[in-house]
Amino acid sequence: MLITYGTKNGSTAEIAAVIASVLRDEGLETEVLPPSEVGDMLPYDAVVIGGALYMGRWHRDARRFTRQHAGALRQRPVWLFSSGPLDPSASERDIPPVAGARRAQRRTGALDHVTFGGRLVAGAKGRMAKAILDEGRGGDFRDLDRIAEWAGTVAAELKAPLEGS
Repeated sequence: MLITYGTKNGSTAEIAAVIASVLRDEGLETEVLPPSEVGDMLPYDAVVIGGALYMGRWHRDARRFTRQHAGALRQRPVWLFSSGPLDPSASERDIPPVAGARRAQRRTGALDHVTFGGRLVAGAKGRMAKAILDEGRGGDFRDLDRIAEWAGTVAAELKAPLEGS
């Protein structure tokens, strides 16, 4: 299983690591790589793709990955996640995918998309990030229990056909 992600300040990479940990605990061999380090898709039976949200856009690296590997992704199970709201909204309700993630869903035939809360803390890169922090709107809004629960459903979906055979 491959988990790949587009991140600017590391929060989405950390979410990918949590997902990988759950999948490994469920007995699934899992590799976590940024899109730029993924070459051949052949070794992977399933893929999770994450993208940070910035100003309503899914991270460029995640979008590019789904375009470059669309054919291979359509041939295996794919799940998508977004990270970004800097408030508790992602833990309170389902947030629909932004346009770039919706296109990725169609392009890959993804089975599911979920939006998790984001994290923006002091030291974040980017002019917009600094402006948000200056306004006091930063913080860590990731719900690790919800992330682990979602990863557990991914593992269950992957293992279901194996257990039924």
